[in-house]
Amino acid sequence: MAGSYTSAEQAKSDTSYFEIELEMVRIWPKRRDGAWLYVEQATADSKAKPYRQRVYHVQEVNDSTFTSNILTIKGGEALYGAFADPIKLERLNPDSLERLEGCAITLYRQGNTYTGSTHDRDCPSKRGKAVYTTSEVVLSSDRMVSWDRGWDAEGKQAWGAEKAGYIFIKRGR
Repeated sequence: MAGSYTSAEQAKSDTSYFEIELEMVRIWPKRRDGAWLYVEQATADSKAKPYRQRVYHVQEVNDSTFTSNILTIKGGEALYGAFADPIKLERLNPDSLERLEGCAITLYRQGNTYTGSTHDRDCPSKRGKAVYTTSEVVLSSDRMVSWDRGWDAEGKQAWGAEKAGYIFIKRGR
């Protein structure tokens, strides 16, 4: 999962999608409780101010199932750009993380692809009129498709892409 991703190709072919940059870098590699990733997501024209900043804690359940817990970072603004700055990234402290309850993504391996999602209406949302969020993810070696949506109490979509998920092509790292 670690790497630099962009949705530029999708944004050029369909103007209903924004050009988004996604950066994921492994942190705390000596920990034995799974893989930890620092994540920043920003529009390409505002990369210095990401609209989403998280830590993913990925753990193996069995040889074909993984869970990815999603954590927010208290005071995370001080870490903007840390994906490219190891010294800044060293300031990330596990005590500053808060798990987003109900928002874990369960991933299932299908050959060389991992597919997963949040569960039902378990992930609460306070963004706009949404009361819960759903996330669907498909991972392969060269791309990630991510479809995050917010839903109101009646189950009507309140925010997020309407047609399909964002297609992020891996650039490197």
